[in-house]
Amino acid sequence: AQDSRERGLEAPRQNGSAARRKGDQQQSDGDDGDSTFGPADLQDDDNDPGLRREIRSKYRDLINSVQQNREDMLSPSNNKLTEVLEQANKLFKDVRQAREAALDAQLLVVATDLGKEKASQLFAEGTAFDPTAFAEHLLSFMGLNRLEDGEDEQNGVDGYLPQDAWHRVARRAECCFRTAPSFHYMMGSFHAEPPPPKQRIERQRKAPSKEAKRIMPTQLKKMEESHQEATEKEVERILGYLKSYYQDDPTSPISYYEFVIDPTSFSRTVENIFHTSFLIRDGLARMYLDNAKLPCIAPVEEGEVEAGGSCTRKQCIISISPKTWKELIDAFDIRDTMIHPPNTE
Repeated sequence: AQDSRERGLEAPRQNGSAARRKGDQQQSDGDDGDSTFGPADLQDDDNDPGLRREIRSKYRDLINSVQQNREDMLSPSNNKLTEVLEQANKLFKDVRQAREAALDAQLLVVATDLGKEKASQLFAEGTAFDPTAFAEHLLSFMGLNRLEDGEDEQNGVDGYLPQDAWHRVARRAECCFRTAPSFHYMMGSFHAEPPPPKQRIERQRKAPSKEAKRIMPTQLKKMEESHQEATEKEVERILGYLKSYYQDDPTSPISYYEFVIDPTSFSRTVENIFHTSFLIRDGLARMYLDNAKLPCIAPVEEGEVEAGGSCTRKQCIISISPKTWKELIDAFDIRDTMIHPPNTE
């Protein structure tokens, strides 16, 4: 029975007249020999419960083997998945029923998922990336000097690197990157610290000629003296006006704006304010506020000048515009100037 089952497994299945012809030929051959094999024997193998259970059991064992050894089969150096597929191909030759075909399809799905995951871990070249091997090749390229017998093993590396180790890697890798064009500043690069000051070299001045020595200082001196004398004379003239108005009526205060403003000339008003400021600075005149909080001006006597010379004076800068000048003229109803120009006297 065992011999007939083995021969039945080796014989391919044939339907129709070909199977009948082959069965008749085998039966006629069996008449002359000791054993007989016919279509009934093939049908007996298809319906043999023991053989069907054995095939299904082998399929289940293969499925369990793939699921349990999944991590090992994912390794690139492991060919166990190929062996499982070869065994499945051998079992598929004996598949006769739907349950066996379903187990074969289940094994194929599991093996396909595993093969897909294994393929995703590989590079296009077909080799997997091994960090340990990469580090070993990198150290060798950098010129690692290995020590014999692990004399001074540090950080898991039995050796030491030369000083230009990383420079070697940089020179090798620079061809793989595109370098950006360098950027130049028109006024130089920016430095956090200011540059050191340059030593100043004094140039020798040319000695002025005899004529320049004789003419230029004289002209400058004359111009300075003329401006200073004109200012002093104008200050003294304005002081004379102030004293004369004060002596005419000492009890009546003199309004500062009415005293310095010239309703016919804005420039003369500015000059009057400028020259009057020297009287206040030198202590020849004083300013105060009347009952209406308006500024007034009055001359200072000779004895009061000496006494007030040591007191602290407050100075300030005032500004006046043509618009303000006109508003002051209208507010104080100024019709005539109190300080007449020098050429009208």
